Amino acid sequence: MKVSTLKMHHEHHPMRPTRQIAISFLAVILIGSVLLMLPICNNTTPTAYLNNLFIATSATCVTGLVPVTTSEQFNYLGQLIIIVLIQIGGLGFLTFLNLLLIMIKKKISLTNKIVLQEALNQPSLNAIPKFLKNVIKYTFIVEGIGAILLLFVFVPEYGVLKGIYFAVFHAISAFCNAGFDVLGNNSLIGYQTNIIINLVIPGLIIMGGLGFIVWFDVMETIKKEYKKPSKFNYRHLFKSFSLHTKIVLIMTSILLFIGMVLFYLCEFYNPDTIGKLNFLDQLQVSFFQSTTLRTAGFASVDIASLYPYTKFMMCIIMFIGGSPAGTAGGIKTVTFAISILMVYNIYHGRKEVTVFSRRIPKRLIIRSFAIITIGISLAFISIFILSISENAPFIDIMFEAVSAFATVGLSASLTPSLTGIGKIIIIILMYIGRIGPITLIISFARRSYINAGKKEVQYTDGNILLG
Repeated sequence: MKVSTLKMHHEHHPMRPTRQIAISFLAVILIGSVLLMLPICNNTTPTAYLNNLFIATSATCVTGLVPVTTSEQFNYLGQLIIIVLIQIGGLGFLTFLNLLLIMIKKKISLTNKIVLQEALNQPSLNAIPKFLKNVIKYTFIVEGIGAILLLFVFVPEYGVLKGIYFAVFHAISAFCNAGFDVLGNNSLIGYQTNIIINLVIPGLIIMGGLGFIVWFDVMETIKKEYKKPSKFNYRHLFKSFSLHTKIVLIMTSILLFIGMVLFYLCEFYNPDTIGKLNFLDQLQVSFFQSTTLRTAGFASVDIASLYPYTKFMMCIIMFIGGSPAGTAGGIKTVTFAISILMVYNIYHGRKEVTVFSRRIPKRLIIRSFAIITIGISLAFISIFILSISENAPFIDIMFEAVSAFATVGLSASLTPSLTGIGKIIIIILMYIGRIGPITLIISFARRSYINAGKKEVQYTDGNILLG
């Protein structure tokens, strides 16, 4: 189909793809909040609707912040609803909806393909159905492998049935970067030195946070490299990756390493966190916490007991988040990388931003800085309001706000004591953080994104001074 025809179809459709994405998440949240209110989903008297709306938003936006203890408030049916919301939120409601159409052998309409193209960050419309099938298939494969490995931890402790349930729940929660657990108030603190937990949970978090595009690019490139008659070459393998994959892998590795080192250096003498552990266990916990900052939200230490400067360091890494087209939140690794590359090239006096012999288009640079600016603005505004509404240390308020926006789900024990205003602010942050600030703006902008520049007057350049 010609591009002009596609654009025309897009323009005349009553609802933009980005708006459909935003509304689909909102619909799932509202349905989930009503279901969680039902007495049959609760162990005790259902908590207030605002709390259920908070939990439904946290689950759908794969955050993990909860005002009540999940295992105490909700029975197995309620917990099942939460894990379904997490799975839908992690992959996207529209992804599941269109998968259903494929299963009943109905073709995906052009409109739905456009929506999915926006949701999954796909360059080609024709590849959408195959990509969609692969996303679902590999998601369940990875979650299944993770659940099987976690059985070795939970079955001996909780028995077969409960152990299987715990393994499946935490595998899905980890892969979707949700951070929900059903172990009580202490999250995974009781397993802080368990080698299986410290490898499987971070492994699932990283896989979910890398993004599906990176997955498939890596797998296809490895297959091609093995099929070559020459000897397998890791250097050539990396060169064969797409530019997006290279940036994601490098940034993820750097952030994981820096996060681990900084957490260790900040906390190695703190007796309330890792100070009493031996060196290898300290490294285990540091790696786990560095990984969970990739927007996962599990904790193997008491977050409230961390030093203030540790919390501040964690805020910075949380704000960056995971990678695009995955289950993670934050401004995304690629966005951060482009901003760093921009500064680097300005320092060297270059007019173009280049990396790995490729030029970064100006529209992506502008979009990156727009995302960062909006993200910082939202964080500042929300922190200001929360500082007024909440009676808590400033660092804990900042930690809560950044954790919500980046859909991380870590909290310095502030979430249960939030006021009504505080809960509403956190709900808004979680929602915006999951769908993306740019997506939200485009969704409800007065003019369509495609039409934006058609009738704009071209003015002469102005001259202003920058600092």
